[in-house]
Amino acid sequence: MVTDPYATLGVGREATPDEIKSAYRKLARRYHPDVNPDNPEAEEKFKEIGQAYSILGDEEKKARYDQYGVTDDQPGAGGPGGEYFGAGTNINDLFEQFFGGFGGTGFGGGRGTGRDGDDVRADTTVTLHEVLTGTQRTIKYRRMAVCDHCQGEGAEPGTPVETCGTCNGRGAVMRVANTILGQVQTQTTCPTCRGVGKTIQTPCKECSGRKVKVQDAEVDITVPPGVDDGITLRVAGRGNDGVDGGTPGDLYVVISVQETPGTWRDNLDLHRVVEISYIQAVLGDKISVDALDGKIELKLDAGTQPEATSRVRGRGLPRLRGTGRGDFVVHWRLVVPKKVNEEQVAALKAFAEASGEKMPEAEDGGLLGGLFGKKKRKK
Repeated sequence: MVTDPYATLGVGREATPDEIKSAYRKLARRYHPDVNPDNPEAEEKFKEIGQAYSILGDEEKKARYDQYGVTDDQPGAGGPGGEYFGAGTNINDLFEQFFGGFGGTGFGGGRGTGRDGDDVRADTTVTLHEVLTGTQRTIKYRRMAVCDHCQGEGAEPGTPVETCGTCNGRGAVMRVANTILGQVQTQTTCPTCRGVGKTIQTPCKECSGRKVKVQDAEVDITVPPGVDDGITLRVAGRGNDGVDGGTPGDLYVVISVQETPGTWRDNLDLHRVVEISYIQAVLGDKISVDALDGKIELKLDAGTQPEATSRVRGRGLPRLRGTGRGDFVVHWRLVVPKKVNEEQVAALKAFAEASGEKMPEAEDGGLLGGLFGKKKRKK
């Protein structure tokens, strides 16, 4: 019994009926027994998918499941033509609603199974400023598209596409096995035409009979404010094209956030290092700091200690979903000069005396020693 039909179909609880139906179609094609002959795991998965859709595809059953976590139906009641899931829901009948049944256009039928297109990945980079405001991107990538030379037939234009002689165009072959219970008949995808029902004598010179070929593509996407490094945006239907009526895959765009020297993010908070001098730290100052959305005037208190911080509420990064912004945090970094001149040393000596401090005795090579510790050479 399916414990969570939403997880089985890979959809969220907010999924629309069309999204639920689309998820079922895609999974049912992938795990159908005709596509996976002699694969008990795929067959069991196919049954679970059918059971999940029998719940989520029915408004009353879905409402009962959403409220109570169970439905009134008990799976496992058998019936002619296949296994049942729920009251009166035959998995074969359920599949037939979408694919035309096992003797028509669906699996094992006369007009092929179709093959869904694969998903495609692309990458793009945004700046921290674009994380704040959101942005537009034109994504250029490569995908497998229906061949424009043969229009997806796989055969060179003007050459015949013949009915498969193995399955007589049905796309499936019957197998009969002798068991202790008698003869058991099963239906599997035709190994010659792979379920298409047709064979090609002269493959297309552009796609070599594959029906799709590599194509450059581009699509415009909206990168919303608040994205984080590594987040993935999905563009439905812009992946590889399907074959023989299969649905196209999706495009997944992976976002990278460009690093900015001296600036970093911590969730929604934006951090920046600002250097200050010893005089500014002692006496205080008013300092203008560049934030992502303009300058911020900050008051540096007198006596600011090394590595002290100032926080500005609501000037950080926005939430990806929802409202509000994080904070802008300034890290004050005290910069000690590497060189001082004689006038500066004299001022420092006077400051030390006024503060009641003893001047340090620097060795040769130190700031003080370099200025006063060495005797001048006689000419």
